[in-house]
Amino acid sequence: MERAKIGLKELQAIDGERGVATVARIRESSQVLADAVTDFAFGEVFSRAELGRLPRELATVAVLGAMGGAEPQLRIHAEAALNVGAEPDELVALAEHVAIYAGFPRALNLLRVVRETVEELGLALPLQGQRVRLGDHETLVSDTGGDLPPLILLHALGLDRRMWRDVVPALASRYRVIAYDLRGHGHAAGAPAVRDIAHFASDLAELMQALRLPQAAVCGLSLGGVIAQHFTLDYPEKVVSLSLVATTAWAQPAFDARAASAEADGMAAQLVPTLTRWFQPATLAVDGWAVRYARDRVERNFVADWAASWRAMAGIGHEGRLGEISVPAKLIAGALDPSTPPELMQRMVALIPGASLTVIDGASHMVSLEQPQALAAALVG
Repeated sequence: MERAKIGLKELQAIDGERGVATVARIRESSQVLADAVTDFAFGEVFSRAELGRLPRELATVAVLGAMGGAEPQLRIHAEAALNVGAEPDELVALAEHVAIYAGFPRALNLLRVVRETVEELGLALPLQGQRVRLGDHETLVSDTGGDLPPLILLHALGLDRRMWRDVVPALASRYRVIAYDLRGHGHAAGAPAVRDIAHFASDLAELMQALRLPQAAVCGLSLGGVIAQHFTLDYPEKVVSLSLVATTAWAQPAFDARAASAEADGMAAQLVPTLTRWFQPATLAVDGWAVRYARDRVERNFVADWAASWRAMAGIGHEGRLGEISVPAKLIAGALDPSTPPELMQRMVALIPGASLTVIDGASHMVSLEQPQALAAALVG
């Protein structure tokens, strides 16, 4: 009896009342198979604590996709995976992974089911990237395209263009939104090391040339905001407006220390100090896509890329030049940000002619991941 009760609870958790109704239909024809589903499959196997619901559903989708011939069950478990916290990005990545081990026909069938399921649920598929050569390295660029005014998004240190994943759709009706992987990050990991912030800024100039953009609005978060400042100061003719999110104009001793820590202790040792600086405890506890994504990106960084970027940050000193910024400037801070708190960003506002400051309640440092809708509203407001 306990196994049946536990099994029904697990079934409801991943598939709601539809799962219970499915078992009831099975029972009309076969009590044996219905009991096997509730008592053994879900009550004995699915309920075991060694694997949580999300990894079990991801494994189930991968297995069903690889074996083929079980598309009705695959569709159910693709939706179940989304119900327990998987993201469309992760299911698409599973299809790509299956191609390596089970072949392209199985992978394409899995991708089709994933796409249909995601579209039926009204969710967004991941924004694809195009490869663009920037001088001595290649990067990936996401571009919503079209004839709207271009807006270029610059991500934070240690992450990549996907940091903006949930912000882009909310901006796409107003802008042609462009996000790319900075040198030493994401697809551009392992590129020749960045020398300083000016080096990052020159890469942005090359990107605009490659995309044939004479001008654009520029927005950056954290390291991205530092690059956006430098780019606006060095290439003022290319910037129509500037948005700076959770960033600074002043170097801190911690920047060099973070580079040295990675070199001495490796990237795994950077996880706790980085994630607790970026996110609120409640966000970390939920362990949703944003946290999983950030954890994965930090841990996979090359130490040399991480260290070079922090040392570039350690060389900033824009405060003496902020008064030269003449384009409309909007600054956005997270109310709970311990790294670049509203008080720090208010100091920047005082130095940039005509600048304004918006503070987003409930946001820590990684505003685009904790409060993407509020950030998008602040950017267009």
